[in-house]
Amino acid sequence: MKSAYELAMERLAKSDPDAAQPMSAERKARLAEIDRVYQGKIAEREIFLKQQLNAALAEQKFDDADKVRKQIANEKARLEEEREEEKERARRAR
Repeated sequence: MKSAYELAMERLAKSDPDAAQPMSAERKARLAEIDRVYQGKIAEREIFLKQQLNAALAEQKFDDADKVRKQIANEKARLEEEREEEKERARRAR
Protein backbone atom coordinates (compact mmCIF):
# COMPACT_ATOMS: atom_id res chain seq x y z
CA MET A 1 0.00 0.00 0.00
CA LYS A 2 1.13 3.50 -0.78
CA SER A 3 1.07 6.29 1.73
CA ALA A 4 -1.01 9.41 1.21
CA TYR A 5 2.23 11.28 0.57
CA GLU A 6 3.27 8.92 -2.21
CA LEU A 7 -0.18 9.14 -3.83
CA ALA A 8 -0.11 12.93 -3.65
CA MET A 9 3.36 13.04 -5.21
CA GLU A 10 2.18 10.80 -8.07
CA ARG A 11 -0.80 13.08 -8.72
CA LEU A 12 1.48 16.10 -8.62
CA ALA A 13 3.86 14.49 -11.11
CA LYS A 14 0.97 13.77 -13.45
CA SER A 15 -0.36 17.34 -13.23
CA ASP A 16 3.06 18.96 -13.82
CA PRO A 17 5.32 16.66 -15.81
CA ASP A 18 8.06 19.32 -16.12
CA ALA A 19 8.57 19.38 -12.35
CA ALA A 20 10.03 15.87 -12.36
CA GLN A 21 12.69 16.69 -14.94
CA PRO A 22 16.16 17.32 -13.55
CA MET A 23 17.62 20.78 -14.04
CA SER A 24 20.31 21.28 -16.63
CA ALA A 25 23.76 22.42 -15.59
CA GLU A 26 23.18 25.67 -17.49
CA ARG A 27 19.98 26.40 -15.55
CA LYS A 28 21.67 25.57 -12.24
CA ALA A 29 24.51 27.93 -13.13
CA ARG A 30 22.00 30.67 -14.00
CA LEU A 31 20.23 30.25 -10.64
CA ALA A 32 23.57 30.37 -8.81
CA GLU A 33 24.51 33.54 -10.70
CA ILE A 34 21.20 35.16 -9.73
CA ASP A 35 21.89 34.29 -6.08
CA ARG A 36 25.39 35.80 -6.26
CA VAL A 37 24.15 39.01 -7.88
CA TYR A 38 21.37 39.54 -5.35
CA GLN A 39 23.60 38.66 -2.38
CA GLY A 40 25.88 41.45 -3.58
CA LYS A 41 23.00 43.89 -3.96
CA ILE A 42 21.72 43.05 -0.48
CA ALA A 43 25.18 43.44 1.05
CA GLU A 44 25.70 46.76 -0.72
CA ARG A 45 22.41 48.18 0.60
CA GLU A 46 23.06 46.88 4.11
CA ILE A 47 26.51 48.45 4.24
CA PHE A 48 25.17 51.79 3.02
CA LEU A 49 22.19 51.81 5.37
CA LYS A 50 24.18 50.59 8.38
CA GLN A 51 26.48 53.58 7.92
CA GLN A 52 23.42 55.81 8.13
CA LEU A 53 22.20 53.85 11.17
CA ASN A 54 25.52 54.22 12.96
CA ALA A 55 25.57 57.95 12.20
CA ALA A 56 22.03 58.38 13.55
CA LEU A 57 22.89 56.43 16.70
CA ALA A 58 26.08 58.44 17.20
CA GLU A 59 24.04 61.65 17.06
CA GLN A 60 21.41 60.03 19.34
CA LYS A 61 18.68 60.48 16.74
CA PHE A 62 16.73 57.43 17.76
CA ASP A 63 13.71 58.16 15.57
CA ASP A 64 15.96 58.35 12.53
CA ALA A 65 17.69 55.15 13.61
CA ASP A 66 14.34 53.35 13.77
CA LYS A 67 13.47 54.60 10.29
CA VAL A 68 16.78 53.30 8.95
CA ARG A 69 16.24 49.92 10.63
CA LYS A 70 12.84 49.66 8.95
CA GLN A 71 14.37 50.69 5.65
CA ILE A 72 17.03 47.97 6.00
CA ALA A 73 14.33 45.36 6.56
CA ASN A 74 12.21 46.65 3.68
CA GLU A 75 15.12 46.81 1.25
CA LYS A 76 16.25 43.31 2.15
CA ALA A 77 12.73 41.90 1.73
CA ARG A 78 12.29 43.71 -1.60
CA LEU A 79 15.58 42.44 -2.98
CA GLU A 80 14.87 38.88 -1.80
CA GLU A 81 11.48 39.03 -3.51
CA GLU A 82 13.10 40.31 -6.71
CA ARG A 83 15.64 37.49 -6.50
CA GLU A 84 12.92 34.86 -6.18
CA GLU A 85 10.99 36.35 -9.12
CA GLU A 86 14.14 36.33 -11.25
CA LYS A 87 14.88 32.73 -10.28
CA GLU A 88 11.32 31.72 -11.13
CA ARG A 89 11.66 33.33 -14.58
CA ALA A 90 14.93 31.42 -15.07
CA ARG A 91 13.24 28.16 -14.06
CA ARG A 92 10.41 28.72 -16.54
CA ALA A 93 12.70 29.68 -19.41
CA ARG A 94 13.13 26.85 -21.90
